[in-house]
Amino acid sequence: MANKETVKEEENTVTIDGNEIKESELTEQQKYFASQIQEARAERMQLQRQMDRNTAVINSFEAALIETTKEVAEEVLSEEK
Repeated sequence: MANKETVKEEENTVTIDGNEIKESELTEQQKYFASQIQEARAERMQLQRQMDRNTAVINSFEAALIETTKEVAEEVLSEEK
């Protein structure tokens, strides 16, 4: 005898003002708005990751620039002695 498993698919929902609304209860226009929000949030997250990475790169190059200018300054000072 084979075991039968029941697979229950959960319907997507949208939360508005703390209330969960099933996607099937939304109008086409509301579904469109919800999809635009979802895409914009995903894009914002991607842009935030890019900004974080760029900030890290800038900080790294600034630190390298500062370090090399210190090395050059130390060389100049030691040559003057």
